[in-house]
Order: sequence, then C-alpha cells, then structure tokens
Amino acid sequence: MRLFLTLLATVLVTTACSAGESEIRKNIEARFPGAKVDSVNKTPISGIYEVVVDGDQIIYSDSSANYVLVGEMLQTKDRRSLTKERMDKLTEVKFDSLPFDQALKIVRGNGSRKMAVFSDVDCPYCRKLEPELAKLQNVTIYNFLYPLPFHKDAGRKSKLVWCSKDPVKAWEDMMLRNKEPENADTDCPNPIDANLALGQKLRVQGTPAMIFANGKRAPGYMPADRIEAMLAEAGN
Repeated sequence: MRLFLTLLATVLVTTACSAGESEIRKNIEARFPGAKVDSVNKTPISGIYEVVVDGDQIIYSDSSANYVLVGEMLQTKDRRSLTKERMDKLTEVKFDSLPFDQALKIVRGNGSRKMAVFSDVDCPYCRKLEPELAKLQNVTIYNFLYPLPFHKDAGRKSKLVWCSKDPVKAWEDMMLRNKEPENADTDCPNPIDANLALGQKLRVQGTPAMIFANGKRAPGYMPADRIEAMLAEAGN
C-alpha cells in the first residue's frame, strides 16, 4: 500500500510539472473547435495563465485548461487593468504604416496632431462623434470610409462622398447636416473595397474606431475632452 501511494504521488508530481503551455494550447484548441491559440503566458497569479486566442481575445486558464476565466484581471495595488494593458499591446497599430491615400484628410489649425478614424456614413455613433471631432484644434484626421455590410446604402453614400468635387465638404455635409452630395456619381476610382479589406486585417469590428499616433485604439463614441486626452497621451 505504501509503495502504491509513493508511485501515485510520483505520477501526480510528474503530471503537474509537465502541465502548462503545451497542454493549455492543446486542450483549448480541442475543446473549442476552430479556436487558434496564439500565445500562452504566466500571470502574476500562481497557476493562472493568460491565453491569447484568435489574435485579440484574452482568456485565463489553469495549467491544464480544465477551467477557463473570461474577464478583466486587475492589479488592486495601483488599480491597473492588466487585461486592458495587454489588449492595447495586442491591438496596437503602426500608425505610419496606414495607407493614408485611402482616407479623407481633414486638417484643422496647424494639423500637428494626428489620428485616424474608421467611420460609416450610416452609423449613428459615427454621426454623434463628428461634432466632437469638429471641436478639435491643430489636428489632422485621416477618415477611412468604412461602410458596414448591414448598412445597405452606406457603400453607395461613401462612394458619393469620395467622388465629389470636394470630398471633405461632402463628408461634413452628410455627417453634420445629413445632406447628400449633389451632382456626384459612384463610378470614380475609390478605396472603399480596400478600406474594408484593411479594416478586416486590423480587426476593426465596429464603427467608429479611432487610432492614435502611438498605435492605441479607441472603439465607439467618445466626447472631445477624452479624445484630447488620448491625443496628449499619444504625444502629439
């Protein structure tokens, strides 16, 4: 009996030591068909691992992926969200690599601060955001027209804007005054399909989506003062 218990303890210790990254990866992908584990890293909590799935989803797991947690990990000492910090890093964009020739360039003041926005002409929150963007001074905004598929007429309207004689004015008329461009067509060369492909590559899943010069993102509507804070954080 004593010999059996010794052998059992040896097996348990060996199993515990061998558990970890490879077992988590194998079990997550087996138990969630279609999921792809990109990385497995230790967290400050002993026995709990951070698992990045499908490029930009963070979950937490025990050493064998028998138990999984979905949520935010907070460091209470200084009230930091470790999950948010990691997500910011995972979704960071190299700002200067964006194809700015595919965007409407809106310059206010000296244009020294820079940001990009993926925006849909028929998105209510995009229209709500526009007056806030209009309050910003000394900023260059690169506006990527990004019609979402469930807004059936957004593609046509986006092309009308792009094909106008003054696309920036046409954009502001539509978004701020709900006025469609006159004497415009949809047949000119335009970047709409390229923008949709770019958004998919960057995992832009909704609009509006703002990207700042430091690569950080901000999804959804945001008032001007918070945008100002993010521009300041971006160092411009």
